[in-house]
Amino acid sequence: FADLGDEGHAFVDTRSSAAFGRGHIPGAYNLQVSSPEFEQRVGWVVAAELSILLVSEDADAARKAQHKMAFLGLDQRVKGVLAGGMEAWSRVGMAHETVPQISVHELQGYLENDGGIRTLDVRESDEWDERHIEGAASMSFKVLADHLDEIDIGPEDQVAVLCASGIRSSTACSILLRNGYRRVHNVIGGMGAWSAADLPTVT
Repeated sequence: FADLGDEGHAFVDTRSSAAFGRGHIPGAYNLQVSSPEFEQRVGWVVAAELSILLVSEDADAARKAQHKMAFLGLDQRVKGVLAGGMEAWSRVGMAHETVPQISVHELQGYLENDGGIRTLDVRESDEWDERHIEGAASMSFKVLADHLDEIDIGPEDQVAVLCASGIRSSTACSILLRNGYRRVHNVIGGMGAWSAADLPTVT
């Protein structure tokens, strides 16, 4: 599996944001099979010329991912599935990365105390227009990889990424990591949790 990754195939980790955050294969995309848009998101994010290597929670989740991908013909691009998942990968000492998961209260604390953190909102423009955090940068996760030069956040910056619930933002975190960003945090619960906590927003 590692050798196939070295050949340039794309790792697609279909586990939850929390599981991905605890440890994943360096360079993997986090595209959760639990999303009703899973297969579309694979198509949006993973370059069409790349074969896919799946990392799933278990064999049932891997089968579910391939079944959903079949609706768009993406199952034909699956080159392999990691036997034993990340547990097997970690057990033999293979390299892994993590993504810190922070709460909306932690993010607010950083922002209030000038903690040197930038905020990136990866929702769609209509969601952004309705309500967002003042000073946040905006870029849909779908096009983020091709427009990193437009967000005014560099690889050396500490960045908190959020969406509506913390799922799309984890995908965006994985894209940032693939592009050399190293100080990336996923905001648990996203704008849903931010609004539920009655934290300030602008329109």
